[in-house]
Amino acid sequence: APPTYDAVVQMEYLDMVVNETLRLFPVAIRLERTCKKDVEINGVFIPKGSMVVIPTYALHHDPKYWTEPEEFRPERFSKKKDSIDPYIYTPFGTGPRNCIGMRFALMNMKLALIRVLQNFSFKPCKETQIPLKLDTQGLLQPEKPIVLKVDSRDGTLSGE
Repeated sequence: APPTYDAVVQMEYLDMVVNETLRLFPVAIRLERTCKKDVEINGVFIPKGSMVVIPTYALHHDPKYWTEPEEFRPERFSKKKDSIDPYIYTPFGTGPRNCIGMRFALMNMKLALIRVLQNFSFKPCKETQIPLKLDTQGLLQPEKPIVLKVDSRDGTLSGE
């Protein structure tokens, strides 16, 4: 059955999985802002009009902020989620110019995962690249296509 809004909101582990996935694989690997006025931060002068780049991917993988940052650990986002610095974990940007569609996007990701996982199970196969290697050019994407074995939960479909 399709999940209700209330059911999705109560799926704490799903929320942790989505947040950890966005930490490891942020949609935007960097954020850009234009400095609106001359400012000095920690002795560094930034003139008005300068482009300031916030390296989202680097922050999300920095061992200074994340224990074993390359490991997939959804528990990082358990009840202590509020202790995570909102300027370090920024999958949707931060401040007054963060993504207006954040809640909509999160809900749709969760709904899509629920519906797919209700109907299919996924397993690695001989063609699955483990560990996953990311392309270093441009957008964050895998070097090679992700290949998995997919089984229908009702047994009508099976394949690699």
